[in-house]
Amino acid sequence: MPRTLRGAQVVLRPTDPSDIPVLAAIRAKPEVHARWRGGEDLVAAVREDLAEPGAEHLSIEYGGALIGMIQWAAEEEPDYRHASIDIYLDPAVHGRGLGTDAVRTLARHLIADHGHHRIVIDPAADNAAAIRCYGKVGFRPVGIMRSYERGPDGTWHDGLLMDLLAEEITEAP
Repeated sequence: MPRTLRGAQVVLRPTDPSDIPVLAAIRAKPEVHARWRGGEDLVAAVREDLAEPGAEHLSIEYGGALIGMIQWAAEEEPDYRHASIDIYLDPAVHGRGLGTDAVRTLARHLIADHGHHRIVIDPAADNAAAIRCYGKVGFRPVGIMRSYERGPDGTWHDGLLMDLLAEEITEAP
């Protein structure tokens, strides 16, 4: 059962169905929709995300307000065991270190409480802000995944595979 995690600035708590309208409104913002998409019915898209088998979803709160969602999944094959993370935040709170705090808080949990030695994240290769955010936690670029995802314009775009080993996680400044 997912539990509530407390970062330096944010609280990560299990996502509740009552969060769906706010998360859909965040996903509708152009900066988020460009990366996460979801079609015309973003309420349905968020519901689908929450129903995804094997994924754990946590709502991100700051100052008592819902500002985004972070999710993780695990590869459980013993010889390849690792976790992966995805996140989106309301653009109104970008630039405050909240994404870094959320990613660091979840990464610590995955290492300490789930025993993961490696975590991966895969931002779009042109998403400089996300790459900087993940780098502050200790994620390192592994390589470009060419033509990794289709964009809303129908063309293929590169992704950047980044990983974090347990001993590389950074402390908050």
